[in-house]
Amino acid sequence: MTISTPTRPVQTPPAGPRARRSRTTRVAAWSARHRWSAFLLWVLFVAAAVVLGGATGTRQLSSADSGTGQSGHMDRIVAATSFDEKPVENVLVTSRSGGRVGPAGPAAAADAAQRLRSLPQVAGVGTPVTSADGKAVLLPVTIAVRAGADADQAATAAEDALPALERAVAATQAEHRDVRVEQVGDASLPKAIDDRVAADFSKAEITSIPVTLVILVVVFGALVAASVPVLLALSSVMAALGISALVSHLLPVTPQLSSVVLLVGMAVGVDYSLFYVRREREERARGAARRDAIERAAETAGHAIVVSGLAVMVSMAGLFLAGAADFRSMGVGAVLVVAVAMTGSVTALPALLSLLGGALDKPRIPFLHKRFSRKLDSTHAGESRLWGAILRPVLRAPQKSALVAAGLLLVLAAPVLGMKLGSSGTESLPRSLPVMQTYDRLVASFHDTEQSMSVVVAADKGTTLDRGATTTALTDLAGKAAGRDAFRPSTGGPDIQFSHSGDAARLTLPLAVSASSGSAHDALTALRGDVGRSSLDAVPHSSWGVTGSTAQDVDWNDGMARSLPLVLLFVLGVTFLVLLVSFRAPVVALLSMGLNMLSVGAAYGLLVLVFQGHWAEGLLDFHGNGRIVSWLPLFAFVMLFGLSMDYTVLVVSRIREAHLAGVPAAEAVRLGITRTAGVVTSAAVIMVAVFSIFGTLSLLEFKQLGVGLAVAVLLDATVVRAVLLPATMAMLGERAWWTPRRGRLQTSGR
Repeated sequence: MTISTPTRPVQTPPAGPRARRSRTTRVAAWSARHRWSAFLLWVLFVAAAVVLGGATGTRQLSSADSGTGQSGHMDRIVAATSFDEKPVENVLVTSRSGGRVGPAGPAAAADAAQRLRSLPQVAGVGTPVTSADGKAVLLPVTIAVRAGADADQAATAAEDALPALERAVAATQAEHRDVRVEQVGDASLPKAIDDRVAADFSKAEITSIPVTLVILVVVFGALVAASVPVLLALSSVMAALGISALVSHLLPVTPQLSSVVLLVGMAVGVDYSLFYVRREREERARGAARRDAIERAAETAGHAIVVSGLAVMVSMAGLFLAGAADFRSMGVGAVLVVAVAMTGSVTALPALLSLLGGALDKPRIPFLHKRFSRKLDSTHAGESRLWGAILRPVLRAPQKSALVAAGLLLVLAAPVLGMKLGSSGTESLPRSLPVMQTYDRLVASFHDTEQSMSVVVAADKGTTLDRGATTTALTDLAGKAAGRDAFRPSTGGPDIQFSHSGDAARLTLPLAVSASSGSAHDALTALRGDVGRSSLDAVPHSSWGVTGSTAQDVDWNDGMARSLPLVLLFVLGVTFLVLLVSFRAPVVALLSMGLNMLSVGAAYGLLVLVFQGHWAEGLLDFHGNGRIVSWLPLFAFVMLFGLSMDYTVLVVSRIREAHLAGVPAAEAVRLGITRTAGVVTSAAVIMVAVFSIFGTLSLLEFKQLGVGLAVAVLLDATVVRAVLLPATMAMLGERAWWTPRRGRLQTSGR
């Protein structure tokens, strides 16, 4: 089938005075007329959210609250009681050459022990141990914690003690320059990672704003016009963070919430403002008065913003069905920031445009502003010549174009079939951190004591454990576990601890293999099955379970597998309803969703290619573990499915606008693509830039998230929007606008 396109563009005239105005248009008209009132109301809203949120503070999820399944339940039991846990820091003495440490090692360890014993923050210093190969000396240091302290209180005590310990170790190093004296443990390792994450996100925040501003200056050719989307996005992020702090007292939030709000808020906030400002300037270039241009932009771009915002919010709301507290809190932040950005775009933005008037185009960047104005003032107002040239072969051969584009996305998506999920773990932490280099030297010379499983026995409510029966049962279980290759033999008997209150007991089983290995998974299955039941079911008035990193990974993945179909059905079903109500065309709604699924699948496939292998480690500066972080696929799906709707809704809305004006189906497709090409390309460049910044962060999970989002947006804005969408809509023709009641969407001569 060959579709010819006319050489003369078909203009879409503005709505006549009798056209029924939408609610979005009426709100924008009110804001433009009462510009100071509307703008000040927005400022007051943002200020109130920030002040109230700061005054109440943010209630964060604990690590135990984040767990799922049996391991999550056991972690919450452990967190609610006290095992009189005392954090341990390790002082490690090694040779700078990597060889045997010699007599200088024990001498440095003895000096460090003497300094550390004098500190009130230290409960005890162990005996220095020399490694079997003679290359390292290890000195364990137990941090003082008050009796009955729970895990969180013990962690706080360790953090408070860390500066004093670091000074003592630094003083030892100064006295023993011929060896390397360093420390790593329960306090220093989390602190170093937290500091790196904070520094990374600070860099991302500082970098994303100027990058976005520079791109918008290139787009608009005027500094004020470029600043408006950035200011609206930032104010939306600030307001959403304030409201999230208030909501956190009902629903605690994850520490990563602020990063999610920043990531989503900058993306949609800038996009929505960009759509609106671009359309307002386009209408003014056609001769509309300023207020008429604002209302016309509200009727078109504003409507697309509302539809897109609702679609994004629906997608993000799917996180509430994932069954994990982390996802619920991320969903709260994402829904809030999209709602705030959407509201600001159709209320505060029209008022701001009315207030600025001609100042919107000041100060002008000579070449860039002239180029932008020439595009708007031309006969082909708002149309992109480049995308018009790209579209011509696509519309001449839509079947072939659709086949090639769909084939490319399917090929990119194919590696998803081999996706492996798991936690990031210590092996994927950045080795640029000095503490991780120390950790690697510790593991090379001594066993990795962090790799273990914990069997927890908890008394029924209102009772305490029978210590004798519990000890017998756990000792029996430890004996059975000792016969498995996955566990390291214990030299001093089973490691059994009772809680301070006597209502829980814990058996620690050190692993001899990686926590993510098949042997560890088999051992977990056995402990939770007949092996565990045969020993622990005899303990009266109690329940039991297994936790640890292996159990946490298994339970998380099982939970995601159970919740994923429900999340998919919810997101797809409700998004379809939103699009159906907005476009009144079920075929277009289904097509939009199907194309988004293709781009998301392709992004997943590229994630597998990049992060499950090792070829890109040097290129992207990461240390891979052969797995995709387990929380990423579901979170990225709802985020990508929502954000990709931005472009689809904007483009389809413009196609529908032309179609309702009586433009033939093929020409309506061309007009919709070319007239949105500039704004969609600009928005995509901004999103890719912001997401790519997250791809430079140190932690593997955020690197994977940034790369995945950037790739998906890039594919969606190019392959999908430039080839697959126009090709499929051209193939469908008038059938794309079929409606159950009328058979086809009615057009008018507007």
